[in-house]
Amino acid sequence: MSITYDDLELALLRDDLAYHQARVLLLVNAVSKEPGHARKLDGLTKLAKLDFLLRYPALAPIVLEQLSESDPRLNLSPEEIEAPTEVEAPMVRYKYGPWDDRYYAIIGALVGRGLLRYTKGRKGSVALATTKEGRRLAEDMGKVRDWKALAERSEAIASASSGMTGNAIKDLVYEKLETLMDRPHRQVIQ
Repeated sequence: MSITYDDLELALLRDDLAYHQARVLLLVNAVSKEPGHARKLDGLTKLAKLDFLLRYPALAPIVLEQLSESDPRLNLSPEEIEAPTEVEAPMVRYKYGPWDDRYYAIIGALVGRGLLRYTKGRKGSVALATTKEGRRLAEDMGKVRDWKALAERSEAIASASSGMTGNAIKDLVYEKLETLMDRPHRQVIQ
């Protein structure tokens, strides 16, 4: 039996912390599968910038040259291409670019549930990898219609950013999206 949701139910789920946890789990799982990321997501800066590209998928090909707007894994709709900053879960501009204050709660919940684990990162950084249970759940979610597009986008972004540090991605966001990032701290990116 497959579960389907109407637009209102999906909107409520997106506002729910569980939606954000699911999205981050899919992203960390995709990054953890990539050898070029040393099989982990190393640093909150990297998490925030990759999550930004996941939430604003029409901007991903602008920032990551390895991606093409026509990449089928991005699943870009004409509406997303036409209005790339009109997204379901906007982020705010903060000290080092796009940020979401929920990251600490999201990561804590996923680690607490045994879906992510902390692993050795660069000096002073928080590195995350999926656990066996987290990988299984993320893979199962990626097969469900409501999560498949997000799982595929996560994989496309993880692949295109392979070998890049969070700071390198941050620098590209500032360089390629200069006018979008030229805003006061704590202002919503739209």
